[in-house]
Amino acid sequence: MNIADALLSTSRLTTRDAAIVLAQAGIPIFPCVTHGKRPLTHAGFLEATSDIVQIGAWWARWPMANIGLPTGSESGIEVVDVDVTRTTSGFAAFDRASAAGLLEGELARVGTPSRGMHVYFPAMASRPQRCWQVASAHIDFRANGGYVVVPPSTLETDNGRVSYRLSSVSTTGSKPVDAIALRDFISPRPPRRPQGRTLVTSVEADRLAHWVSRLQEGERNRGLFWAACRLSEAGFTPAAVEATLAPAAQTAGLPAWEIAATISSAGRQTATGPPGPTEMTWFNRDASGKGSGETRCLP
Repeated sequence: MNIADALLSTSRLTTRDAAIVLAQAGIPIFPCVTHGKRPLTHAGFLEATSDIVQIGAWWARWPMANIGLPTGSESGIEVVDVDVTRTTSGFAAFDRASAAGLLEGELARVGTPSRGMHVYFPAMASRPQRCWQVASAHIDFRANGGYVVVPPSTLETDNGRVSYRLSSVSTTGSKPVDAIALRDFISPRPPRRPQGRTLVTSVEADRLAHWVSRLQEGERNRGLFWAACRLSEAGFTPAAVEATLAPAAQTAGLPAWEIAATISSAGRQTATGPPGPTEMTWFNRDASGKGSGETRCLP
């Protein structure tokens, strides 16, 4: 049973019963707060499992918990997230990309409480992809390092409690989406200008993003600022810094407005030069989520 069929069978169930159905279908999940997106487990989506005993224990403890699904290699599902705000939405960018043939092969569509949309695609095991966000186009891509909340979960909104709902299931063949081509189409990036500063490789950028995603309350804003400065100094454009770090910062629990403000502030400081070295603690976390830190200076 694939994710679309599993979600179709849970449309009239409680989240507790739906969690069991999804686990029985072999789909890894984890609990999130009731009517919210924040993970209830210590390591969040990293603890996702399809083990029936563990799922039963979680929902016995939190019977009204929402259901989180890790995206990317863990679940075999990647998601294009079309966001909607009070004044704008990502549907225009989504429609342009669809017309260009970049979004063929979807598995299913899920309506979100914000009146947006999650479009599910199969992930390709041989080509793992990572999350990115194009805030200006209101399009996010959820893959390795991210997660989504799935039906029949609900969120508290200005209009009350609203459910995630399966709106369509594809009857044609599915195929993965090319996340790089999609991002470049939605937000074309100018050639990076050469700089006489330390280069940051894609592996190091991914490591920075992973580190940001594990930051805890009290260190999240400062850690995001430090990571954004590093990427900016290495020649990343503002859009590339945002695409690399914003999804990770959201996973850590920072709101979108704070993420945008912090990354923008880092870009301005990098452009003018830092006032002087600032100490920053680089935390190394083990599987339990605990960590030890060593103090370094911001570049």
